[in-house]
Amino acid sequence: MEELKKAYNYVYNIIKRKVSYGLILGSGLGGVTDSFENKIEISYNEIPEFPVSTVPGHDGRLVFGEYNGKFAVLMKGRFHFYEGYEPSRVVYGVRLMKLLGVEKLIITNAAGGVNTEFNPGDLMIITDHIGLFAPSPLRGPNFSEFGPRFPDMSYAYNPELIRIAEACAKKLNIPVRKGVYVFTQGPMFETPAEIRAIRILGGDAVGMSTVPEVITANHCGIKVLGISCISNMAAGVLDQPLSHEEVMETGDRIKPLFISFVKEILDRI
Repeated sequence: MEELKKAYNYVYNIIKRKVSYGLILGSGLGGVTDSFENKIEISYNEIPEFPVSTVPGHDGRLVFGEYNGKFAVLMKGRFHFYEGYEPSRVVYGVRLMKLLGVEKLIITNAAGGVNTEFNPGDLMIITDHIGLFAPSPLRGPNFSEFGPRFPDMSYAYNPELIRIAEACAKKLNIPVRKGVYVFTQGPMFETPAEIRAIRILGGDAVGMSTVPEVITANHCGIKVLGISCISNMAAGVLDQPLSHEEVMETGDRIKPLFISFVKEILDRI
């Protein structure tokens, strides 16, 4: 908590105001910030005790700015368990957002398609997740300043925000999917047998992020909207190897549509 307060004091002394909502941007989605006014950018390595992104496509900056009269913070780059960070470090940015005043959070990611009806380039609104394989970011002494020891996860993804996202997709004529996101630890892609098991469990998409952040946001009382870009089909769905390059290529192709979708949602919230 003392480390978080140091980070908060450093950032707040620069921005000097509370923040309405936050975004955590997946690979290649930094273009969302282009529409923000009066931007203030702070590199992660400038913030006391703040982790640093090590994955290609993650810039590693906090960007503050105004959009439709509201002040927002965007994380351009997130942290992953597979990078070697403890779960409490992976979600450090979410807790900082809470201290800064964030009440609503949009989390985006690139994910592998488990549902065989999906295609690379599809956008999926996350309705729920399976985090049985996720190391809990709430492990250890409870941060009672943020929330209860045993937080409820019945509505981990806020129904109101999901309805707003659906309405935005309809307005833009974007054929979005809805489904369950499953966390795996990475950094290796899943095996075909693991994907078959995930499909049996009810998973529609799989990835190596998001769930720890969503758990922490719910613990803090932050309302969450999650959106996945299906960047590739998961192992065994197609007879071809998987690569991070494919993830980045699909992200680049779908980026304009994804950014317009997120901006429309920001207009509504």
